Amino acid sequence: MINQNICLVKFTQLMRKIIVFTFIGLVTFLKVNAQEIQNTITTAAPFLLIAPDARSGGMGDIGVATSPDANSQHWNASKFAFMPSKYTVGIVYTPWLRELTNDVFLGGFSFANRIDDRSAWATSLKYFNLGQIDLTDINGAPEGTEKLNEFSVDGSYSLKLNETYAMGVTMRYIRSDLGIKSGNTTLRPVSTFAVDISGYFQSNEKNYGNFNGVWRGGYNISNIGPKVSYTDDGQDNYIPTNLRIGSGFDFIMDSYNKVSVNLEFNKLLVPTPSVSLNGDGEAPYIQEDSSFISGIFSSFGDAPGGFSEELKEFTWALGAEYVYDNSFALRAGYFNESDLKGARKYFTIGSGFKFKSSKLDISYLFNASDINNPLENTLRFSLAFDFGELFEIN
Repeated sequence: MINQNICLVKFTQLMRKIIVFTFIGLVTFLKVNAQEIQNTITTAAPFLLIAPDARSGGMGDIGVATSPDANSQHWNASKFAFMPSKYTVGIVYTPWLRELTNDVFLGGFSFANRIDDRSAWATSLKYFNLGQIDLTDINGAPEGTEKLNEFSVDGSYSLKLNETYAMGVTMRYIRSDLGIKSGNTTLRPVSTFAVDISGYFQSNEKNYGNFNGVWRGGYNISNIGPKVSYTDDGQDNYIPTNLRIGSGFDFIMDSYNKVSVNLEFNKLLVPTPSVSLNGDGEAPYIQEDSSFISGIFSSFGDAPGGFSEELKEFTWALGAEYVYDNSFALRAGYFNESDLKGARKYFTIGSGFKFKSSKLDISYLFNASDINNPLENTLRFSLAFDFGELFEIN
């Protein structure tokens, strides 16, 4: 009986400890999660950051340091100075929100011309169709329809500064038409200009024992341009100025087999919402009103959560590509974004086929986040055509 009482006391004490530690853990968990309130950065014309092509889409939406292709204009225009053919043409199509509607998509066209051994120029068009909206009055009576869209047109020039390094500059015109012509709307179409500055490094092929290899590296500061306003109340919105930086390595096993591995980081160069809306220093926050140039520099140190939050503003992606005989490719990748900044997380797969001078790429996305992704269960397609004389590849 005494032993039973002792066991009962010990059991009671143990349960008390479990309850106390559980309570402390729960409070800590709730406190941490209360601090992890999403503080996402929003911009005008976010379509400018959507990966347009299926090749990059199959590798986790990376492309700043991959080998040149027809869609390098979006990722890093400097790569065109290294493209192997005289001319290249690209056509892209990406369905958007396919599980909800069938009239929203991103489409585009690109053309590049390698002028000589050192330089190239290119142009591209990106069109984002937001579908048709049926308007009604307060009684439900039809008031017509509106078709919303956004697009950009750009041109670039790239130049090799030496055998392994090139820089490029891109000029871009942007138009965003989200205005709905109804009695109570205040939105209006906006237009602006922006600039990209990029660089690309591609080493000479070198022997590493059982295989040869090529190092690649690249960066692109895209969409550097003034703020825009959709309304007449003077509220300006930043366009998505973005820093993209990455590196990669090609494992050249033999004349038929090549494996490329790439890592890429991205950061929006616009102010983090850091001004307390209630004036008490706590969330919710709004963006500080400053010039777009000041916003670029302040974006590296304005997060209300300090340096740890600044690090969370970087997204990262890892991608790989296997190419057989320069005619067939398999791809896979992973993209990650902090839960605090949008919580995009997804895996991608893709493949590519080449027949003579034409290429077909497809990709598919698997969502790995609790947040829905507009490309879930969607195939992306890209076509490319290379023609003209061939240049020597390092």
